[in-house]
Amino acid sequence: MSDEPRIVEVDRLDCRLVAHRWAYAEKAAEEMDRHWAERVAGNPTLYDGPVLLACRAEVVEEAGQRTLRLGAFETRFSHFLAWRELGWLDTSVYNCFAMPAVRSSDGCYLLGEMGPGHSVAGYRYFPGGTPDPTDVTEGGVVDLEGSLVRELLEETGLHAAEGAAAAGWTVIFDGQRIACLKRVDWPEPASDLRERVRAHIAREAKPELSDAHMLAPGRHADPRLPSFMTAFLAHAAG
Repeated sequence: MSDEPRIVEVDRLDCRLVAHRWAYAEKAAEEMDRHWAERVAGNPTLYDGPVLLACRAEVVEEAGQRTLRLGAFETRFSHFLAWRELGWLDTSVYNCFAMPAVRSSDGCYLLGEMGPGHSVAGYRYFPGGTPDPTDVTEGGVVDLEGSLVRELLEETGLHAAEGAAAAGWTVIFDGQRIACLKRVDWPEPASDLRERVRAHIAREAKPELSDAHMLAPGRHADPRLPSFMTAFLAHAAG
């Protein structure tokens, strides 16, 4: 992924479950299975559940609004992981996900550090995760905002309703990743917010996060931050 991330502000997301045959996964199934076996041998906590990827994505103007329209399909986590870690060799599909950019009252953003059982242990992200079939609602709509709310609560113990969510979304196209980020302004300062999340992590028997961090907007040269995260933080600084 050599291209710089591209940032687009949109008013809404429209993600629908569609029928899709992932030809690459069928062709590379043996290689993907070998990759999974190696990863599980090194990290037995990994779970091969179903996840949703996107097979189409476009930004459209409709009824005076800018909409990110997505078609999602179901695959196995093991296939998603191999596709990602072997170099995103198929560029016909995307890893599309929603995350809350929780901003403290003194202007810092909340990041979680992935725990040792995670597939990207040690990396720092906004709370979130790849959507799965539990995010599919009536009519095949994939509720990405609902996924955001759930992941925020599970990872940090924070209820999204405590904050004031922005009306729209900041969408970052970063190679085969499409990060849909919604700013949520929180009424607490960074130090209090971080301690709340750390207390939640300490209470959990199997926490997803190993720590919480607060970062000011701006340019950060940190290898633990994925490129879409550094792009957002720089963008947020204006």
